[in-house]
Parts: sequence; structure tokens; C-alpha cells
Amino acid sequence: MGAKQIISCFSPILCFICFFINIRFSLGADSISSYQSLSGDKTIVSSGGNFQLGFFQPGNFSKYYIGIWFKKVSPQTIVWVANRHRSVTDKYSSELKVVDGNLVLFDETHTEVWSTNTKSHESYNVVAVLLDEGNLVLRNGSSNTTVWQSWDYPSDTYLPGGYIGEHKRANRKQILTSWKNSEDPTPGLYTLELDTLGNQFLIRRNRSQQIWTTGAWNGQIFTNIPEMTERRDSYFTYISNATSAYFTYTASITTRQIMDYNGQVKHLIWLPNEHKWSVIWSEPKTQCQVNASCGAYGVCNNISSPFCNCLPAFKSRFEKSWTLGDYSGGCERRMELKCSNVNTTSRSADIFQEHSYVKWPDNPQALSAVNSVGCKFNCLSNISCTAYAYYEKACFTWNGDLFNMQQLSVDDNSGRIIYIRVHSSEFPKNKMKNIYTVVGGSIATVLVFSCLLLIAIRRYKLGRATEIAKAAEGASITAKADVYSYGMMLFEFVSGRRNSEQTRDGKVNFFPASAANVIINGGDILTILDPILNRAADVEEVTNICRVACWCIQEDENVRPTMSQIVHILEGVLKVDMPPDPRGLQVFMDNEDDIVFFTDKPSSPDMRIQSNPSWASSLVEEQYINKKM
Repeated sequence: MGAKQIISCFSPILCFICFFINIRFSLGADSISSYQSLSGDKTIVSSGGNFQLGFFQPGNFSKYYIGIWFKKVSPQTIVWVANRHRSVTDKYSSELKVVDGNLVLFDETHTEVWSTNTKSHESYNVVAVLLDEGNLVLRNGSSNTTVWQSWDYPSDTYLPGGYIGEHKRANRKQILTSWKNSEDPTPGLYTLELDTLGNQFLIRRNRSQQIWTTGAWNGQIFTNIPEMTERRDSYFTYISNATSAYFTYTASITTRQIMDYNGQVKHLIWLPNEHKWSVIWSEPKTQCQVNASCGAYGVCNNISSPFCNCLPAFKSRFEKSWTLGDYSGGCERRMELKCSNVNTTSRSADIFQEHSYVKWPDNPQALSAVNSVGCKFNCLSNISCTAYAYYEKACFTWNGDLFNMQQLSVDDNSGRIIYIRVHSSEFPKNKMKNIYTVVGGSIATVLVFSCLLLIAIRRYKLGRATEIAKAAEGASITAKADVYSYGMMLFEFVSGRRNSEQTRDGKVNFFPASAANVIINGGDILTILDPILNRAADVEEVTNICRVACWCIQEDENVRPTMSQIVHILEGVLKVDMPPDPRGLQVFMDNEDDIVFFTDKPSSPDMRIQSNPSWASSLVEEQYINKKM
């Protein structure tokens, strides 16, 4: 029989054998040996059918990884990842195979992506086997000795039989490292590792900052995890000898421990009847106890979903990561603060936004201030200050980014109020909760003299100010007259309208008189506030402003404060006492039907020009007030 005939006869048999081997390999073989490879949708399954290894795609991206997952659990739950640092883009042209005694992953260009990197002396007889405990081992075929195993290089999951600790001779630690987010197995921020004393676990952030500890091991439980006593299906053991020190555990049910990407270590069990994982315990116990879990300017809330949100006027710094549950990048301002932009020419100001029932951020600085107004100005005058709070007659400020803010419930007595510095354009003027805002180095000074400048400009444009007439007659123009005008301006600032308004029936409503009556008689100060603000203001601030205004409009100019005194009051350096009743305003209260404002001297005794109440009040100190005959 010729060679061609022999080949022809054996060809069907060879094809059948190859087909059988391929089917056997793809339908549940637990190993990869030399001259075999795994690619595409092929997998290997442990002998007992508990675990499966193959390519997986964690998100809607062209990124594939070699991983191990529970075979009998759905949805897919990954317990180990080989190529965490580098993915492949095409699983069908990529290959996982044994080469020169190592298990190696090649990408579509046949570039090595990941390898076990062992130094086996029998490279031709090495096989990779997936065990039924979820451990992938590389064995020497002739001696059946293990030369490498995945449990020595855990990802984020700690399985029964696995271990966390240290191989002393190899100088190698077994550490759980979180995923970056729910769809990215790249190493994240958090690690779970054994401390140097070897009797407790630590959670670290960036491998440096310790954020939690299990407490010491007492032989049965960790002291900071009393929940361990409630279950008897998992048993931990601490082993320490000359070669290694580690914790391991056994379990009678399907279970796992993970270092979650949000900074908590969680112990979970599988509920087969409910087809879901159940968290038995997690540490730290609440998400908001994880240090900086929401990043800068993020607010944590244990009862909301998601548990992290950005402050108003802020946005997530990394939107993609935020949507995937990784909030560690925090938030950033939508609009840069005025004080931090040296090129700005806008006359807008930074303002403070009130937040109630919150746990304050870390690292407050205590300052001396007479009242909340002074506390606010202390912060405004410091370009690094991003927030302030006034509590129990003490002033607290924060510089730089704010971390670990937490939103509390309204019935939580530990909740406090804090004021966050934001750009004024974030909130329309008619919705601002703050009564006044200022900018610049000496904040109060800028406010005072800017207002006086506006008053002077308006007087100039109107051309009817009686100072002109007085000057023409040789009368002096005093600084206290400007103080009077400033007081009138403050009243308009509080009410949100002109001081003098004419009603439909022809009567005149003069706001300073009404406001002074409330202040002197101890009435509800917020009733005179601009109604658009809906009483959303600091009572002490409004009271101080109104008291200053009342002092400014006293009949006796000798008792009116100077502008420097006003600055010190608004800065909180000086206290402002209860002012006396500005008796000159009583004429407005007693004769509201008969008030006529004159803005110029009449050319004849019978000639009178009635002013427009919308602007006459700002010139009241220079107007003649007469009763109708």
C-alpha cells in the first residue's frame, strides 16, 4: 500500500481524534498543557465544577482579561485576574498557553502581556491546573510539585483555603488589592494586608494611609469584628513559623471575602435559593466611615444611593469613574472662585452657601471672632479659605479642599451648619441665602466705599441733591451725612426694594421706619427681610446690619458711627449695641397720608414738585418734608 493510500485511510481517524481533543478541552478539561492554548470563548473548568477560567470582559469596552470565576454562580463573579495591569483587545487572536515552563498570555500581535515568570528546570513537562478551591497552579508533570500558584498573587478576593500574609523566605506578601471600579480590574486605591506584628489585618489607601484595622486576633475573632461570633460556617486560623506568617480560613458554604473598590472589606455568602450574594459583615461598617471615600468636595450619605454626591456648584472630577462607582476622584468647582483668578475683571463676588445637618470636614481651624459676621469676613479675607462655621460662639474655618463631609438626618443631634465658598454666578441674586457678599483684600472696606460711590454717582446723575444747594449757601458737607446715606442703603439691601414706595391708594410706605420699629421693640427680624429669600438668612447677621443702619440714621450726627467703625462691626471686631429710636422717622409713621418729598427748591411759594418714591428715600437726609396744608 502506497504512502498516499495510508494517509488517506488514516485522515478521517486523525480528524476525529483532533475533534475529540478539541471538544474535550473546551467542554471542561481542568488543565492546559504544553502545545495547548486557550483563546476566544474556550475555558477550563475545575474537576468538581466549582470554578472556571477563561477570557472575560468586565464592561462595555474592548478590554479582555484572563480570570477565574464561580462556575455555578450567576451573574459572573470574578475571584482572580491574571493580567490586571494590561488587557488585550481581541480574545480570539490572543492566546494563553504554556511556554518554556511558564503560563503566558499573548495578545493579538503575539506580544507577551502576562507570565507566571517561574524558573522551572523541566520546562517541557509543565501543566497549568485549575483546582476546585479556585486556585490555579503550575505543576511539574513528572514530580507533580507546584512551582507557581495564583493564591500567592491574589487579586481582590480571599477564598476559603487561600491566605493573606507573608512568605518570609521569598520576601513576598499576599495582599488583597481592590479593583479600580466596578468595571475595571486594574489595581485600585485600597489594600487589605497583614500588619507587621502579624495579628491583625489593615486596610490601607495607596499602600500608605491606614484607614481601618480588624483589631487583634484573640484566637477566635478579630476584636473589631464582633459579628464573626454570630456565624459558625467560617473558621479562621493564624499560622506563624520560620518560613511564613498568614491567616487562612475554611468554610462549609460558598463564601468569599473581597477588598471592595469603595474601601470596605466584605464577607459574603451565596444564597442559592435567592440566587444572590448576601453581605454578612463589612468593615468599616458604613461607607461614610471610609476615609475620603467621596473625595474632595464630595458629600457622603449612608442612606442615599449613590452614597456620594457633589456639593451644589460642584461637579464630579472624573465623570466616567463616578458613574462606575469610583468616587475617590471627588468633585471640582463648576466656576473658579474670584479670589483665585487674578485675571478676572468681573465685579461679581464669592458667596457662601449654607449646608445644614452635616458632619464637618476634616481639619477645621479655630479662630477668634466676635460673631458669625466676623467669622465670615475672616474667611472671605483669606484667599485659601473655602468654608467657615460659627458654632457655640466659636469660629471655624477650612483651607483648601474639603474631605469627609457627611450628610446627616434632621434628627441627628451631631449635625452642624457649614458655609461653603462658591462663585456668585452659581446662584441668582434673588435666590442667595446670604444677605451680603463682598470681594477683595479688605472685604468690608470695599463694600462700604463701593456703596458710597454708587450713592454719589446716583446723586450726580439726579442733579437734585440738596448738598449742592447747601454748598451754594455756604453750609458744610460732613462725612456723617454720607453715613446717613449708607444707613438708608443698608435698609434697601435688607428689604430688597426701595425704602419709599407709594401704594395704590396714594399712601407712602417708608421701610426704614417700619424696620426701626421692629428692631427697637425686639420683633421678628426676618419679617422685614426680602420675601424672596423666604427667611433663609442668619438672624444675627440681619440684626447687626439693621442695627448699624439705625445708628447711621440718627438725628444727632454726633452719635452716628464713623465708616471705620462700621467696617469693624461688619468684620465682627466690634459689637453693635441696640440703637436708640430714630425719632425723626416717626413723622413717616404718623403722617403716611400727608408726606410729600421735595427734591428742589420751588421757584415760588406755591410751586411743589412731588418726588418719585422709588428713589426719594435715598435722598431723605437732603429733602424737605412738609405736611399738606
